[in-house]
Amino acid sequence: MKPFLNAICLAFAAALLAGCSPNSTGSFQGYVEGEYVYVAAPLAGALTSLTVARGDTVKKGQLLFELERQSEAAALAQAEKNLAQAEAQQTDLTKGARPTEVDSLTAQLERAQANLKLSTTELARREKLDVGDVVSKEELDQARAQNEANQAQVSQLAAELATAKLGGREDAIRAAQAAVESQRAARDKAQWAFDQKQQFAPADAQVHDTLYRQGEFVAAGNPVVALLPPENLKVRFFVPQEMLPQIKTGEAVSIHCDGAAREFKAVINYISTQAEYTPPVIYSRETRAELVFMIEAKISAADAADVRPGQPADVRLN
Repeated sequence: MKPFLNAICLAFAAALLAGCSPNSTGSFQGYVEGEYVYVAAPLAGALTSLTVARGDTVKKGQLLFELERQSEAAALAQAEKNLAQAEAQQTDLTKGARPTEVDSLTAQLERAQANLKLSTTELARREKLDVGDVVSKEELDQARAQNEANQAQVSQLAAELATAKLGGREDAIRAAQAAVESQRAARDKAQWAFDQKQQFAPADAQVHDTLYRQGEFVAAGNPVVALLPPENLKVRFFVPQEMLPQIKTGEAVSIHCDGAAREFKAVINYISTQAEYTPPVIYSRETRAELVFMIEAKISAADAADVRPGQPADVRLN
């Protein structure tokens, strides 16, 4: 059994090296790979609208699908009304008393001031008459008491009028401001939930696949549409370890696919740090020849329309 497994391992290594070694034209075998963008909603719901189909080309910001959002719409409407109520209460506290209440207090103050003026005059006249013993002491005391009462009423109404113009207390106003901020945050949260039921294309891309049909229930976070932006296409190939010092990121390579009328350009963006095949024995000169490393090169967006993921390709280093 053990010789049989060793034979299988040797055959696999030979096939890998044969496929990854440069041929007579100096190229390496590889394949086109795509990095897909799976568009999902963070909230669950029934799929009410799917506006794209497999193979479509979409632009950034284009609507892809919509989930049922009746409950989110109701929550948003309630949050907006609660915010409006909190803002109205805050405004009412800062405005003070109503204009008619201020006018009433103003009229009462003016009447009290007139009474004070009259009582002050009457007290002065009685004090003069008191010098000649024309008025009794009781009448003079009554005039003084009336004048003092009128002064107190004027002070009271003046204070009430000033308080009416001030509005609510500072602590009440701060509490109202906090209530407004809380309701605004609740409104923003409801708006976010409402908006998340619609998903748009994050970039120009081709629709690789649609994973649900209209009317089906979609769980939270499950992708509905798979997109393939042109800049997410790359070619993946393997080179022997002795060629690694000659390859740098940022270098250009030429790609030829079967049946294509021309070569495509790509730029190396990734060089693997690990060997794809590591012999289980010490690194002798013979075993080092079996080490290969994966290289990835991004295909230009201009050439992305002419290649497909999974397509075999011959890669030539420039």
